[in-house]
Amino acid sequence: MARPIEKDGVVFRRKGTKFLWMRFRDKDGIYKRESTFTEDRQEAHRKLRLRLDARDQNVLEIVRRGESLSFGQWVDTFMENYSKPPYRTQKTHVANLRAVMHLKVAFATRKLLDISPDDVESYLRERMRRRALIKTALGYREGRPLKPATVHQELRVLRRILNVAVRKRLIPSNPCSGVEFPVAIRGLFRPHYVTWSEQQRIERHAPAHLRNVVRIITETGLRVYKELMPVTKEQVDLANSVLWIPDSKTPTGVAELPLTAMAVQAFRDQMALAGSSDYLFPSEESATGYQRTLRTGWRLTLRRAKVPYFRLYDLRSTYATRLSAGGVADEWVTQLLRQSDSKVFKKYSQMKLRMQREALEKMNRQANEMTGEVTSAVQDSKSSCTVPAQL
Repeated sequence: MARPIEKDGVVFRRKGTKFLWMRFRDKDGIYKRESTFTEDRQEAHRKLRLRLDARDQNVLEIVRRGESLSFGQWVDTFMENYSKPPYRTQKTHVANLRAVMHLKVAFATRKLLDISPDDVESYLRERMRRRALIKTALGYREGRPLKPATVHQELRVLRRILNVAVRKRLIPSNPCSGVEFPVAIRGLFRPHYVTWSEQQRIERHAPAHLRNVVRIITETGLRVYKELMPVTKEQVDLANSVLWIPDSKTPTGVAELPLTAMAVQAFRDQMALAGSSDYLFPSEESATGYQRTLRTGWRLTLRRAKVPYFRLYDLRSTYATRLSAGGVADEWVTQLLRQSDSKVFKKYSQMKLRMQREALEKMNRQANEMTGEVTSAVQDSKSSCTVPAQL
């Protein structure tokens, strides 16, 4: 009978080296010796525990590959397998390409495991000092300083890249989780809630097709360019008040969506405007056959309505907020938004705080005094109206 193993592994000092070494058995029971690349015994024991955990979870070879993998190699893998359609939309892939172009300059030759939060923060500070490069006929020239939102987009792409590396067990944790952005960005990820009076003012100054877009999004929560613009007449069932969405940003977005009476009327009006075209929002100038952007018309409409600019996509947030404020359970709001993760709903319902503040403004601070006055008045009226039992 084999002798029981008393220890899974040990840390020892090897002659002729300044670093501590570790020895442990792999899943086949064969001894493995590796350098810990540290002189600190506590840190060496921590690395030994990580090795043993990886062995027990049968991911030891993956962890070893992550230690030798460079950032540039992993980025190429990420862009090929996790950034292109159908995993992500083409628009997201293009944004990733722009960000990766700058990230590779700073981290391409670095080992994936060696990137620390300090390295990321140093990169962000250096990028904030840069100026945008403008291409001209004579070459490139420097323009205005980079916007904080542009640099923050690069941080989000880097975080997404490293999150996938964490899920693949290539690195133990994401260094971006310990990063503090050097500049406070106002208004980032805070959707604008459109009040009903504001929506009516916008509709009065909007072209007919844009007025229908506003009504449809605030009544259905459709994504503007991915779901609403490519809609064909065959997808709309006015008799049953249902819209079929065959393609979306996420798999859960592919679904049948019920329509309100206002949404049905907006679709009917848009069909009349579209004429004989199969698309609801046709465009002869677009290669796709439907409109690809509404930015110019949206900006001019808000200017005419004297409403501060906000994104057309924020109408989707307004839809979610109105549902939540109407008493619809968060789980149902998430399903109506066709989101797979309920955490995303928090981003769309942030404007509930504003609605709560509006409700607080109606608070009557003299309610107790008024209640006392009303009670005494009622009692006096009752006593005056009481008929004596005996005359």
